[in-house]
Amino acid sequence: MSAMRTLVRGGTVVSATGRRRADVLIEGERIVALLAGDDRGTTERAVGGDGEVDRVIDATGRYVLPGGVDVHTHLELPVSGTVSADDYTTGTRAALLGGTTTIVDYAGQDRGGGLLEGVERWRARAAGRTCGDHAFHLMVTDVRPDVLEEMADVVAAGVTSFKLFTAYPDTNYSDDGRILAAMQRCAELGATVMMHAENGIAIDVLRAQAIARGDTEPIHHLLTRPVSFEAEAVHRAVVLAEVAGCELVIVHISSADALAEAVAGRDRGLPVFAETCPQYLWLAIEDVPDGIDGARLVCSPPLRWRRDGHQDVLWDGIATGRVDVVGTDHCPFTWEDKLRGRGDFTRIPNGVGVIEHRLDLLHQGVVDGRLSLERFVEVACTAPARLAGLHPRKGEIAVGADADLVVYDPAATHRLSALTHHMAVDHSAFEGLEVTGRTETVLLRGRVVVEDGEHVGAPGDGREVPRGPNTLPMAEPGGG
Repeated sequence: MSAMRTLVRGGTVVSATGRRRADVLIEGERIVALLAGDDRGTTERAVGGDGEVDRVIDATGRYVLPGGVDVHTHLELPVSGTVSADDYTTGTRAALLGGTTTIVDYAGQDRGGGLLEGVERWRARAAGRTCGDHAFHLMVTDVRPDVLEEMADVVAAGVTSFKLFTAYPDTNYSDDGRILAAMQRCAELGATVMMHAENGIAIDVLRAQAIARGDTEPIHHLLTRPVSFEAEAVHRAVVLAEVAGCELVIVHISSADALAEAVAGRDRGLPVFAETCPQYLWLAIEDVPDGIDGARLVCSPPLRWRRDGHQDVLWDGIATGRVDVVGTDHCPFTWEDKLRGRGDFTRIPNGVGVIEHRLDLLHQGVVDGRLSLERFVEVACTAPARLAGLHPRKGEIAVGADADLVVYDPAATHRLSALTHHMAVDHSAFEGLEVTGRTETVLLRGRVVVEDGEHVGAPGDGREVPRGPNTLPMAEPGGG
């Protein structure tokens, strides 16, 4: 039985290096040809004989993008006595509807437990339930000699990055000595360190002092996690990584100060990479409503003051290459769960729902003139695939790559709202925000899974994708 052939015709194919009118020919799960869109004869000869294919998708007036790759998600994550609202089905379905075809989710080690058992537990949760493709990082929360040895087995199992924390002393925190030992092991294995950089020990002092003063509302979550504590922790992580000789990704950078510390390390020739998230590009402390309603915007690191210019610096960092990738840190909780923090902000589960909106929120940067269309594709698709060791199979429209394609309408406008989004959460951090650009059709390995903005696939369409090492090149000192 011959493989199904699909032709995506008439669109503007966009890559990290340029754009052109072209038709994309797919056979089975892979891209087999890119053909000049204005040469009908070339297209027909390439597909064989009279140009017959099983399906033609008209992309006229649309962008044809590589499937988005989100390298930072938390689906079904146990935290603060509850579990994040999106499971592996609802989360990956929402991702597809927003143009993201592959996620890299964070598996976790239990304190006192091993690493491989954590990976296998998360794999079991995802197996047969994802609507899009997926891979894993591993959060290391208990660095011990036997755990350092076991890291080799995790890399051999296709998980090539480990997350460490200078935050959350009660759960995930590692001290500098344990972090250094884990970094040294990653250097030996060719693995990448993903770092949540905030000074958790000092933050806990400020949090306890706020509660003692009676400052219990959600706004104090943001005010007790100052910019300086993020920047200091980034600096410390970069120094430790320099000594260890390992690759380092600072995840979910929220401030200009923290980005400056990451860039300073890179400017010294170190393999330091920077990730930010849409919430830090669009939301700020000024947007936090009074009282318990502010709980919906509680995340860590927290939002920053718009008046201090952090958003402008992050947008500029994306445009110039100082920020390498944009993930989501998608970790939503229901309003009932957020209300656990009524009268005590320390009990609010941290996280917002973003997985469905990442491409649209980034594309608004193109609309507003903040970044080029090509850079938009690079930070949303190609660079994340490289960072996760999934390129060139993912993140690229090229012969031999997986046929993960997004037909994107750059002119469509829509309003973000909990009433219309597909994430399994009953409120929206971006309620009422109008954006220009929308995913219309999505192909996952050659199969149409979103059509006219509706999910037409099913749980189990997704697969785990084995990862290799990070292949994202370092930016030039001083910028991109």
